[in-house]
Amino acid sequence: MINGSLNWTLAPLVWLLLFGSMLLAMEVGRRLRVKHRELADGELASFGAVQAAVFGLMGLIIAFTFSGAATRFDHRRDLVVDEANHIGTAYLRIALLPEAAQEPLRNRFRQYVDTRVATYRAVPDARRINELLQQTAEQQVEIWSMAVAAINVATNPMLPAVLVPSLNNMFDIVTTRTAATQVHPPAVVWIMLGGLALVCSVLVGYDLGSAPRHWLHPLTFAFLFSLTLYVISDMEYPRLGFIRVTEMDRVLQSVRDSMQ
Repeated sequence: MINGSLNWTLAPLVWLLLFGSMLLAMEVGRRLRVKHRELADGELASFGAVQAAVFGLMGLIIAFTFSGAATRFDHRRDLVVDEANHIGTAYLRIALLPEAAQEPLRNRFRQYVDTRVATYRAVPDARRINELLQQTAEQQVEIWSMAVAAINVATNPMLPAVLVPSLNNMFDIVTTRTAATQVHPPAVVWIMLGGLALVCSVLVGYDLGSAPRHWLHPLTFAFLFSLTLYVISDMEYPRLGFIRVTEMDRVLQSVRDSMQ
């Protein structure tokens, strides 16, 4: 489910590394500017054009990356509600089955929801998550077999058209949610963002090199840029960082509580 995702315990260290690298890059740019203190007006104008183009590109990539992360974050929250709704609907339709089949199937549903809740509480233990996903698949087979057996002895000819789609939706959302946890920007996007942040830092340092040294401006620039990239990455892994979708899990837990 989360195989291949970064180890989120290292995320603060990655942020500090980027923050420090940006400060270092600005110092490199400042020293380059000191070496080229005597620049003609035309050269300064060319530098301004390059700086504007690079910062414009950086802003564009950040905007697209942030927008994509926010969209995926909202989609993952919506999927939690969708799964809770599908399970709740299928559970209610068990009442349409013959009475002898209802309670055994309800028990299987309770076990199934317990497994689903445990799956998301197990993050970031990838091995435990994979075990629970395998258990979920086995429980789906059991629920399907029991439901089909009950439908075959039912007298209501409309029962398959009512119950089968709800079970399909309940099963399919598991695959959808699992796949959603693995959708992230390609690694090259993160590398490009980090590289552009360093290039922008060099340009900022170069621009500030013509004035007396003040640490407030470099610190502010490095802090805000690195923090923005951290927030974007945090939204991409909403069960590992500070920005989480775990609050929405209460919806699924509420469905489980209603099955008592």
